[in-house]
Amino acid sequence: MKYICPLLVVENIERSRQFYENVMQQTVRYDYGENVTFHGDFAIHLADHYRTLLDGHDVQYRSHSFELYFEMDDVDAFYAAHNDDLGMIHPPREQPWRQKVMRFYDPDGHVLEVGESLQHTAYRLLQEGLSEDRVSAILTMPVDFVREAAKQYKD
Repeated sequence: MKYICPLLVVENIERSRQFYENVMQQTVRYDYGENVTFHGDFAIHLADHYRTLLDGHDVQYRSHSFELYFEMDDVDAFYAAHNDDLGMIHPPREQPWRQKVMRFYDPDGHVLEVGESLQHTAYRLLQEGLSEDRVSAILTMPVDFVREAAKQYKD
């Protein structure tokens, strides 16, 4: 068996497609009308059509039991550009392992997270003056990971 992708059920396919393209910077791989698949391997599916596939069972939103996770280096810039457009769960903040993340709802109440990559977190912590060993301990990643991250962002 091969796992393919998560699928989010949405009430308005065009609204959600525009949100994922314009706000989340995703590109469409396939558009089947009631189902749109994005590069990055997730899809959105029109609720009215999806209900027929479930023999009329209802679709529940805002369960808080699932999220889609995206990464970018400058979470603060993303927040500044879009915070008025998003149903915020929380603004950017550091997790216990110091990675900066924010969480919000898409137009249908699905939880989305935008976080900085762990490589960028490692680089940022090194820039704050922490040692490679300390960054490794904070991130629970090997020292080699921290060194590679430092090289990646210096270049």
